[in-house]
Amino acid sequence: MPPLLLTITDNVATVTLNRPQQMNALSAELRAALTHTFAELNENRNVKVAILTGTGERAFCAGLDLKELGAGASIGATVEDPNDPVSVLTRFQKPVIGAINGVAITGGFELALACDVLFASSNARFADTHARVGIMPGWGLSQKLSRMVGISRAKELAFTGNFLDASTALAWGLVNRVVAPEELLPQAHKLAADMAQIEPEFLRHYKALIDDGYALAFGEALAVERARAAPHNQTVTPELIDTRRAAVQARARTQ
Repeated sequence: MPPLLLTITDNVATVTLNRPQQMNALSAELRAALTHTFAELNENRNVKVAILTGTGERAFCAGLDLKELGAGASIGATVEDPNDPVSVLTRFQKPVIGAINGVAITGGFELALACDVLFASSNARFADTHARVGIMPGWGLSQKLSRMVGISRAKELAFTGNFLDASTALAWGLVNRVVAPEELLPQAHKLAADMAQIEPEFLRHYKALIDDGYALAFGEALAVERARAAPHNQTVTPELIDTRRAAVQARARTQ
């Protein structure tokens, strides 16, 4: 059974972690498949948006394959590994919707946080078990989570390893929406279709602007926005604005 499944429909790629018996744990083979797949999707002009999910309703991703690590695989490689899945998603220039179908644990939690938007099944749960396993996070969890839910809540999860259910994740601002399991992929595809209507080159630059600014202090981020907005907006003609404004108004009447 292949560790990763890929389908492409209407400019949307659905990438599915496919090791359900291992709770979609990130083996070396799966990490390599993720790297290869997202590198190809990044160059595929027919793909405008990606959805990342897992097979089954039990697990989105249980993190690194601890059985594989126990058999002698290097833990240190998780930080410098060229197949680091979080770096793979960071390099991906198109929007990624995480469709979290089940538990997202430790490395799986970090993989979820690398997505741009998160939809969660009501079955989804999140846990940071780094402290219980005795491994320091190297894929961004210690920094990203506190910025998303607040430092005290992040410490609660980090220092206990307790699970966070989907409804609480929504209340804390960790996920965008919580839906019934059977609605997870249809809802993710609906949002992806909305994103896919945006001009791809513009979408790529807008994603980079948000991500680059988020990594800076607020004043510096505003300066980056101004520096990038000015040359771009000078290329937009009044006629083009009128055409696009009419399209926005027409869309508003149908929503």
